[in-house]
Amino acid sequence: MEMIGRLKERIEQGYRLGYDEALELLRTTPETELCALAHALRTRYQGKTIDMCSIMNARSGRCSEDCKWCAQSKFHKTEVEVYPLVGAREAVEEAAGNARKGVKRFSLVTSGRTLSDADTDRICAIYRRIGSEVSVSLCASLGLLNLEQMRRLKESGVRRYHCNLETAPSYFPKLCSTHTVAEKLRTIGWAREAGLEICSGGIIGMGESEEQRVEFAIALRQTGAVSIPVNVLNPIPGTRLAGAPPLTDSEIVRAVAVMRILNPEAAIRLAGGRTRIKHLEERLLQCGVSALIVGDMLTTTGSDIETDKRMFIRCGFEV
Repeated sequence: MEMIGRLKERIEQGYRLGYDEALELLRTTPETELCALAHALRTRYQGKTIDMCSIMNARSGRCSEDCKWCAQSKFHKTEVEVYPLVGAREAVEEAAGNARKGVKRFSLVTSGRTLSDADTDRICAIYRRIGSEVSVSLCASLGLLNLEQMRRLKESGVRRYHCNLETAPSYFPKLCSTHTVAEKLRTIGWAREAGLEICSGGIIGMGESEEQRVEFAIALRQTGAVSIPVNVLNPIPGTRLAGAPPLTDSEIVRAVAVMRILNPEAAIRLAGGRTRIKHLEERLLQCGVSALIVGDMLTTTGSDIETDKRMFIRCGFEV
């Protein structure tokens, strides 16, 4: 614990662990000590607050990309609902309903590689209407947009752009062949150039190694992400990862703790797969987690907001 205390002080002074150091820490440090360090850093940089956000599946299905995990890919045979871009009224009602329950961030998420200029116009109009009617911070997750589209989003009131790296750059080509990590990083760069904050994370449990989870955490740090959503794979029947073996509880806990240690100032956010780790959530709140996506996910059932709020209070946190 003395070594952990010294490392905490170094990190607070601005030191950031490299790949070899982080991997050695992960392999040699007992889980309780790893979580203690993660929790201390979470408290130092995030305090006792919990950041809640919610998402809306604003265009569903028939995605052109071949991501092995995704129920919305046209390459998979799933029972996911298919529909075009939602209307403004439906989006406003969804945002308002979440805001009434205390959720401070709201994002529209669309399937597909990107948006056309016409759909960008439509979604910007939706964001302007939400901003005028609902007291909520606006986020967007709309694929591989270009710089001009990012600027239009910013002008419409969006503050944060979400583009997941999904996994370690060395492993991503084994999971998707229709776009690259370089394209994702270019999109993130354009979002930053347009003045948007960055939300970027991904999924653990897709067959990546322990080493690749460390690589992934460092790659996210390099994006400058202020929010890092950590999804635990929820295998969907009909996808190519439907039979993926689950991670152990210890693998999940250690992965989340290391994500915090390597990204001490970011909001480490539990996201998809929460129904699979309900028994772990209170423990993860003591291992570096400071934020959650609440309510339903894109194609799966999420977590009840009021139940989540009671859990936060029970664990000694503030919403």
